[in-house]
Amino acid sequence: MSLNAKQEEICSENKTDFSDIKAVTVNCSLKRTPEESHTGLLLSVSEEIMRKNGVSVEHIHALSHEIPSGVYPDMTEHGWDSDDWPKLWKAIEVADILIVATPIWLGETSSVCRILIERLYGMSGMLNDKGQSLFYGKVGGTVITGNEDGIKHCAMGILYALQHLGFTIPPQADCGWIGEAGPGPSYGDALEDGPAGFANEFTQRNTTIMTWNLMHLARILKDAGGYPNHGNNREAWKAGCRFDYDNPEHRA
Repeated sequence: MSLNAKQEEICSENKTDFSDIKAVTVNCSLKRTPEESHTGLLLSVSEEIMRKNGVSVEHIHALSHEIPSGVYPDMTEHGWDSDDWPKLWKAIEVADILIVATPIWLGETSSVCRILIERLYGMSGMLNDKGQSLFYGKVGGTVITGNEDGIKHCAMGILYALQHLGFTIPPQADCGWIGEAGPGPSYGDALEDGPAGFANEFTQRNTTIMTWNLMHLARILKDAGGYPNHGNNREAWKAGCRFDYDNPEHRA
């Protein structure tokens, strides 16, 4: 999707090199056909900003793949006939940025989004070479659309889950569009004065800010080599850190 004049201006003024930054976006729309997704349309604004600044962006439309529910790396080992997650995980594993996009249904994220969070959780036991969660050093954000209330509620759940797994969340890491309260047009629907939401300053501003904050934080973390592992090394807990009831010093 093309950017508006202000978004183009900000991109043209950029002086930071993001060419080694990788991003993965996952559209958790309930639409089986990607082209029909309103959520994908708003997500494409963030994707275009990143691409214009040299970020490598891989887009995943979740329903175009077989992603069973579950909390294991490969669900074919737990009764499912097929599972595309191991293949999709390869892209997420090497990405610096993950954006989770979802529509709102009854005030909640889509069922597809919940499955994505579950499958990410299934990888949380994997560690990097510092003994930290493999998600350390990655940044996360979320894009949300709908025609009912719930942007902040959905963002709260998604961003909490991502940070719990090890992602770093920058300031203002969510954006969305819901229009007026109650049933109505979805993002991008044709109206007399143009597609719904395209000219909404709040939505376009927040989408832009979220995307730039994701890129800036990814740049900072990559340049720093991630987080130091002092105090957060899981491997350090495997020996010498267990409670010994018979040791008076442990009961003091």
